[in-house]
Amino acid sequence: MKITPTPIAGPAFVDFDERVDERGFFARSFCHDEFVAAGLEPAVAQCNVSYNHLAGTLRGLHFQTADAPEAKLVRCTRGAIVDVIVDMRPGSATLGQHVTVELTADNHRALFIPPLFAHAYQTLEDATEVHYQVSQPYTPNTERGLRFDDPVLAVVWPMEPSVMSDKDRNWPLLGTTAALVDLATASGASS
Repeated sequence: MKITPTPIAGPAFVDFDERVDERGFFARSFCHDEFVAAGLEPAVAQCNVSYNHLAGTLRGLHFQTADAPEAKLVRCTRGAIVDVIVDMRPGSATLGQHVTVELTADNHRALFIPPLFAHAYQTLEDATEVHYQVSQPYTPNTERGLRFDDPVLAVVWPMEPSVMSDKDRNWPLLGTTAALVDLATASGASS
């Protein structure tokens, strides 16, 4: 595996180190020891698959509070997505900043997302499937969210959402950067 830090400290891109021969290739998609060596959370308590019928489907921005912190390793196994994470760590110098990356079945890239980052993706193709390795079991009463189109976050999506849950469409707008700081502080332990 090749683990590369993102411009925001904590998250990382995880790429295959392919061993190629006439059959195709072989690569590790996860290695506990390499994650530890890179300073990443290696625990896997749950794995999830998300199937999306249509291009333009948008899921998120979701995050778990510090009561049930959740690290994720996200990989697109069919189709293509634009994946976005927003730093929600209280006291972080990059609070509210985001990282955007294209994950596709062809590029085999994954994104490691530390706890206290909001996460969302938008599908770029019909019939797209996403696989998540998650460090903690899902705890519904600790889930929070940010609006995908909140001007405070200034996330640029590749297309207008075609499908979205009512919950994701109706997260409240922050209004100000101070509201983001308040939400982050209420959701997590100070760093």
